[in-house]
Amino acid sequence: MTDSKHTDSSPRKGIYLLPNLLTTGGLFAGFFAIVSSMNGRFEAAAVAIFIAMIFDGLDGRVARLTNTQSEFGAQYDSMSDMLSFGVAPALVAYNWGLADLGKFGWLAAFIFVACAALRLARFNANLSVTDGRFFQGLASPAAAAIIAGMVWTGSIYEVDGDNIGYLVGLLTIITGLLMVSNFRYHSFKDLNWRDRVSFLTILCVVLVFVVIAARPAEMLFGIFFIYACSGPVTTIRSVRKLKLEHVVGDTNDADFADELQERNDAVKVNEPDNEPRS
Repeated sequence: MTDSKHTDSSPRKGIYLLPNLLTTGGLFAGFFAIVSSMNGRFEAAAVAIFIAMIFDGLDGRVARLTNTQSEFGAQYDSMSDMLSFGVAPALVAYNWGLADLGKFGWLAAFIFVACAALRLARFNANLSVTDGRFFQGLASPAAAAIIAGMVWTGSIYEVDGDNIGYLVGLLTIITGLLMVSNFRYHSFKDLNWRDRVSFLTILCVVLVFVVIAARPAEMLFGIFFIYACSGPVTTIRSVRKLKLEHVVGDTNDADFADELQERNDAVKVNEPDNEPRS
């Protein structure tokens, strides 16, 4: 007699719905930003990029909380980030203030797109070897927020992007280059969100939300602009002597102070003992 029961040890096929649904929402927001900028609705385009950032922050956390991480989800999220935080901000900036600048305009937009792609590829390749407390280079969502905040603020104050085209192009290029730099940016992943805090801390958080809600465009642009400037400051303060590889290169870890300390400790260990032996 043969046993009629068959055990299927192969993994179930399919994808997890909830985290990939959030990733799709971010992808849609990025695509909507592109379409809105093509129709001259730059404020809506900028807001859509910030909405994509919210979806991008939720999908990974939801996947970890519900234990629905997958390789498909990781790759899908990376493709979504490329559109929402690479292509979309570049095209929004191009349609707002770079279109009339000829080659300089579309080259500035392309530099941003290329740097976003390189930033995402480097992040995925070095995911297991980098220091989780810091990002190596400006994160692509933060770079996209700077471009979106600039366009949003300009739209509110009825600034014609064509009149400040070279300034828009310069900021787009610099923001793109910061993504592929070796400057250290705090990831805030070491914060303990489950820890107890004082009542004053909660009050400060409420006040921050109130201020952002009152002037969202200016506050978001200012916050992310200051964050972008914090990378060079943090890196310069963490090294004794600033070198080229601290600014740009292919090093796997941007924690230069710890790396330098480890090298010094290794030299001390390998130094011969000059004390006389009995």
